[in-house]
Amino acid sequence: MVRKLLLTILRIYQRVFTLFSYGSCRYYPTCSEYTLWRLEQESIPKALLFATLRVLRCNQLFRGGIEYPVVKKRFKNIAYKKIAVKYWYVPKDHGKYYLIKTFKGQ
Repeated sequence: MVRKLLLTILRIYQRVFTLFSYGSCRYYPTCSEYTLWRLEQESIPKALLFATLRVLRCNQLFRGGIEYPVVKKRFKNIAYKKIAVKYWYVPKDHGKYYLIKTFKGQ
């Protein structure tokens, strides 16, 4: 319930902010998109912690660039069938993956 509320607030913020945006985010994905991805994949406190740290780094003192979220994921009961893919999990370290969103079919 809380997760759905946070996701809704974040999506409304993204819609309103894009009306006035001038491409001011120093990172890809943007800080709001990064937060959205984290909220969809991790616990709320952990997602909010990483989102806060990301927003604090989004200034002229940091270089910016591409910074995908790194999530822990354990895959089990893999069924080989056709599915709609929302995120790609690209291996980073043992049990940790870069989270990359696919934009096809949205």
